[in-house]
Amino acid sequence: MADAPAAAAPTPPDAAPPRPPEGRLRKFVRETRTLVVVIVVLLAGRSTLADWNEVPTGSMNPTILEGDRIFVNKLAYGLKVPFTTWHLARWDRPQRGHVVVFYAPEDGTRMVKRVIGTPGDTIELRDNHLFVNGEAAAYGPFDPTTVTAIPQGMIDGPPTPPGMRPMKPMFRTETPPGASPHPLMILPFKDGMRDYGPVTVPAGKYVMLGDNRDNSRDSRYWGFVDEDQIVGKSTGVAFSFDPAGTLKPRWARFGKGLE
Repeated sequence: MADAPAAAAPTPPDAAPPRPPEGRLRKFVRETRTLVVVIVVLLAGRSTLADWNEVPTGSMNPTILEGDRIFVNKLAYGLKVPFTTWHLARWDRPQRGHVVVFYAPEDGTRMVKRVIGTPGDTIELRDNHLFVNGEAAAYGPFDPTTVTAIPQGMIDGPPTPPGMRPMKPMFRTETPPGASPHPLMILPFKDGMRDYGPVTVPAGKYVMLGDNRDNSRDSRYWGFVDEDQIVGKSTGVAFSFDPAGTLKPRWARFGKGLE
């Protein structure tokens, strides 16, 4: 007598139905969402906490050289909404002498300059001599070792005609009233704006000037900078590479503080 076929095992009433095959798009989203979250968090951190800024021009020579990447402390003056210039909180204000990164009012270009005038100050330049609230800045000699660290191609003057005295850059320290000394570079062979003002800085605004005073497009040309457009304070050079095509590291500038 033939055996009866075995009965099929009953399906548990709470067993989950089999999953349909996962689509390619769904699988891609699942596998990449963690990476996306990490990238967004990192970008938000750069936007609100700290960042570095590449310096492509010599407007801040000799303090900052072309090819420097400067550290920017975005929490120096307050906390912003990520990816915006809107402040959630403020706990400090830019002070005269600070080196700051900001968006220029002229065209929104991200720049680095030195704060020379704060709200309420009256600022004037007379033949490249600075006056703050009628008080003259002090000028003194400059450390020659810093000058020799500047690549010669960045500071060479124009060809000197026969019999004429060479026109070379002039270096000194400038000490604005109420601020610390900082380096200053004067280029006699450049047509810089050596006279400016007097102007009184409105509330919530700042005057920014470059340390390479005759080769800097700054507040003398495009006016005051709104406080909301200040990204953060720069305190040092993070790392630096020779911009002359070789990108050779300039080790002596790694970690160098800014005066």
